[in-house]
Amino acid sequence: MTPGADNAGKQLLLVGGGHAHVLVLEAFARNPEPRLHITLVSKDPLTPYSGMLPGHLAGTYARDEIHIDLERLARAGGARLIRGEAVGFDAGNRRVRLKGGQVLSYDILSIDIGITPDLSGIAGATEHALVVKPIGSLLERWDRLVERALGPDGPRRFAIVGGGAAGICLAFAVSAFFRTRMSDPLHVSLIGESGAPGINPGMRERIARALKRRRIAVHTGDSAVSIDEDGVTLASGQHVPADAVLVSTHGAPPPVLAGTGWAKDGNGFLAIRPTLQILNDDAVFAAGDCATMVAHPRPKAGVFAVRQGPVLARNLRRAIRGEALERTIPQRDHLMLIATGDGRAIGGRGRFLAFEGRLAWRLKDFIDRRFMRRFA
Repeated sequence: MTPGADNAGKQLLLVGGGHAHVLVLEAFARNPEPRLHITLVSKDPLTPYSGMLPGHLAGTYARDEIHIDLERLARAGGARLIRGEAVGFDAGNRRVRLKGGQVLSYDILSIDIGITPDLSGIAGATEHALVVKPIGSLLERWDRLVERALGPDGPRRFAIVGGGAAGICLAFAVSAFFRTRMSDPLHVSLIGESGAPGINPGMRERIARALKRRRIAVHTGDSAVSIDEDGVTLASGQHVPADAVLVSTHGAPPPVLAGTGWAKDGNGFLAIRPTLQILNDDAVFAAGDCATMVAHPRPKAGVFAVRQGPVLARNLRRAIRGEALERTIPQRDHLMLIATGDGRAIGGRGRFLAFEGRLAWRLKDFIDRRFMRRFA
């Protein structure tokens, strides 16, 4: 079929400004689809790159270095950007309702709206903690925390709840940022129920040594059950004193998905096929943390959304043209790099590969900056 032959007036609607959709826009900017109308719905005109968030919090990257300009990218891709938030999906009539009442129609829909924090098991977290996701609201609250902490009577004891890779990165970042800016003693604690799931033993040993070297107290095998103005109470009854608490735990599906008839996994995330289509709706695709490929489930991590982006772009183009779709199976192992905030990083892949040092940090910095240059 000639590209664009049957595309006149067709509507491609992208809901959410996640990593996969950023790559979709880049693909259509490089190779436009004639007569196709593309609309991107995003609450914010800038979207942060999660891989550089810890580096920004540590003071390594400026705020503008970690953000992608969605308005400029949409314009380059021939897309219209609508500042808004989807609050309802009408799959039968192929419509999306936005907060404020605007209704958008689509021929093909793609959803990449991330996750919301699951704070159901931690009493007081909403009132007394900074939650990592969504990143946009975290950055605003982080700025206020920094202003308080750098004052004479500001917080000096910080606790990070979440023992996975994100929590570990956050602990290193908080320690790095404040230790270079405070003369008073600083106390940083990392609280995680299971240590570091998904990280191989070699990396785990290196991370443990680095945490000790950076004087970060670690509480593993004991989950947080409540947070108040004095700190964090653990399941064992132990209390970890803290003036400021940051939470990076498991996420939950966005509430807007609950009212749809689309297929979901056992946790309420959109269930998708290897083509990235929702199981029971050929006209709807989903990517990133809001979706689970039920035949090949993987952890909720930005690396998988980035890998999905090019496949999603090709399949959206194929769906618009009426062509057969491409299937993808996400890799089981991926390179993991954790910056320790001292010009070094710890890396690993699979069950056995583990390494650390300044070259590991340079590798991470190179990979992240190369990714961001694609959208400059």
